[in-house]
Amino acid sequence: MYAIVDIAGQQFKVSEKQLIYVHRLQGNEGDNVKFDKVMLVDNNGKVKVGNPVISGANVSAKIISHLKGDKVLVFKKKRRKGYQKMNGHRQQFTRIQIESIKA
Repeated sequence: MYAIVDIAGQQFKVSEKQLIYVHRLQGNEGDNVKFDKVMLVDNNGKVKVGNPVISGANVSAKIISHLKGDKVLVFKKKRRKGYQKMNGHRQQFTRIQIESIKA
């Protein structure tokens, strides 16, 4: 059984007991969260497709940890002008475990 769910503006294909990284969510480690924007559910070949979402369906998950991603470096340069600019960025992520899918 799997579902396609909208989490923080991105769509993920999830199944039970799966660990995924999503953009930073509100909540503490160990909290349970529910996602109501379920767009598709496949239960052993029986497919339900929402228009755009399935009413009454939800996906519950548990927040495992909050962490930062790898550093992304942005380097700008204009040749022969002596201009160089280096910038860095680390994205905030939340690691969640999918507990159950209800259609």
